[in-house]
Amino acid sequence: MIEILNLQKTGRIEGVRFERLLRTLIRRYGVRQAAVTLSFVGDAAIRRLNRKFRKKDKPTDVLSFPIMKRGPDGHFHLGDIIISVPRAAAQAKDLGHSLRFELQFLTIHGFLHLLGFEHGRGHEEEEKRVVAEWIEGKAR
Repeated sequence: MIEILNLQKTGRIEGVRFERLLRTLIRRYGVRQAAVTLSFVGDAAIRRLNRKFRKKDKPTDVLSFPIMKRGPDGHFHLGDIIISVPRAAAQAKDLGHSLRFELQFLTIHGFLHLLGFEHGRGHEEEEKRVVAEWIEGKAR
């Protein structure tokens, strides 16, 4: 079960594209009956979450909240990914690529954190492989 929530007002989100991306990631990593929620929010919302859960009083681009438990519905709840669309837009502009690319990149980044990948311990290498396959179209 994949849930895509657009809780911000600055831009339209192509929910189908992100659902397809998450289905591909779930299949790639062999997580049966997986449930993931992907929420697109504004800077104020992600700042509140960042302050509450990471003790950092500033907006960030993406947060992941792993759950990793089977629910009563039979789904394996991987967790929640929260992405700030304004942060993503600013980063996309700074890096010279599209907002679509940045949002997909952040979705992959957040998903890998749900699976337990951590910075400095394989996250970056795995992220590069997945980005090359999905975003650059090598495994579509």
